[in-house]
Amino acid sequence: MPLPPKAIKSLADLKALQHKLAEQREREAAAAAARAAAEKMRLAEQDLFTRAIGATKPLRRKAAVPLAPEPPAPIPVQHQLDEQRVLRESLSDEFDVTTLLDADDAMSFRRPGIHTDVTRKLRAGEWTIQRQIDLHGLRSDEAREALGAFIREAHKQGLRCVRVVHGKGLGSPGRQPVLKAKVQRWLIQKNETLAFVQAKPAEGGAGALVVLLAPARR
Repeated sequence: MPLPPKAIKSLADLKALQHKLAEQREREAAAAAARAAAEKMRLAEQDLFTRAIGATKPLRRKAAVPLAPEPPAPIPVQHQLDEQRVLRESLSDEFDVTTLLDADDAMSFRRPGIHTDVTRKLRAGEWTIQRQIDLHGLRSDEAREALGAFIREAHKQGLRCVRVVHGKGLGSPGRQPVLKAKVQRWLIQKNETLAFVQAKPAEGGAGALVVLLAPARR
């Protein structure tokens, strides 16, 4: 910093001031030279990079295609309706079947409009038994649910002739075939059932029924 004029009292003071000003100019010149050198180096490095990779241009942005979200899975309405129908279905143990059963020695059943020839052929074994269910050892409510599910599934698969084994009731109190009578009631209440007869002795006899199912709807 230059000395205030009042501080300059002699030639020596003037020379000292001139010396300080010269040093200050040298420092400013050195700083300017350093800045210039740094800028020159930056430009040289930039030029080197440009020559190394060649001309550049901004990348073009590709058009984005909006993707619609994946639609939710369809609601299985028919399946839900089927399940609701099953829940509503109630096979009664009090259903009176005495007026519907043919009072022969084997106690057979056929729906109105079904010819007697159908039960005759069932009894003679002219229908091939395609599947069976054994209800032995089940409680009444378990047997009812198992039979209902079995008949529904067999009908859905297009089966026409099945066997239902209910036992002869020899292990029941009083040795009465309680389950046999209930199975007859339940089968008659199933719309899938067209007819049934007591099985032949070799196929279960009084402990089983051969059931003819209606054709499945296509």
